[in-house]
Amino acid sequence: MSLVLAGGLIGAVIGPNLANHTREAMGAPFMGSYLALALVALVSMAVMAGIRFPPEPANKAGAGGGRALGEIMRQPVFIVSTLGAALGYGVMNLLMAATPLAMDVCGMPFSDAALVLEWHVIGMFAPGFFTGHLIKRFGVLQIMGVGVALNFACIAVALSGQDLHQFLIGLFLLGVGWNFLFTGSTTLAMEAYRPEEKDKAQAAINFVVFAVMAVTSFASGALVTTQGWALLNLGSLLPVGLSGAALVWLALQRRRAAERGA
Repeated sequence: MSLVLAGGLIGAVIGPNLANHTREAMGAPFMGSYLALALVALVSMAVMAGIRFPPEPANKAGAGGGRALGEIMRQPVFIVSTLGAALGYGVMNLLMAATPLAMDVCGMPFSDAALVLEWHVIGMFAPGFFTGHLIKRFGVLQIMGVGVALNFACIAVALSGQDLHQFLIGLFLLGVGWNFLFTGSTTLAMEAYRPEEKDKAQAAINFVVFAVMAVTSFASGALVTTQGWALLNLGSLLPVGLSGAALVWLALQRRRAAERGA
């Protein structure tokens, strides 16, 4: 799973540079970028059409559909993994989408924004080569905790000023923090359901994640243009803090369970 995320490095290099070199190609600003994006989507469809997945394993006799979705969702491990994935994705999307607008307000050229986004996406996907190994060695909650700490560090850098290096470092830290949180959350979620329950459990997780993504996508531009870059980052402290509190809560739940079983 971690290595699959690492494949995003290709997009990290190609995406921002493609946008930068095609944005004025058709006269109207960014028309060329959208046409290039459509071409990339067609290429992706062609690649996906050639993928052959192995057949789904048959359910064990008597397994049925497993537990009810409500019962699965009430588990602490499900709650924390869903919160980690949704809030980690939401904060990343909120700040990433607002960055080009904030840099434009600061008078920086689009080439600078493309450079910042390139390193942000590198931060998102490059750790995929080793995040899985870190989770195996140190534990999933610990790696998710590092992701939360990196989000706090990103906000601190963003609040320290609005020069190019601050946008660059802040967004890079945000990308690495997202990778640790999302990879960790996805790994943690596997503890919440049985094989016959995975479809409905993953559907519920994805619904929450992409609902948060939709809200932050709509809110990002409006917030940065009306409230400013600094207040947007200050507001991000709440979901980041909530993610950290959820990890502490689950760690305490597990410690108490271990003490009862000892």
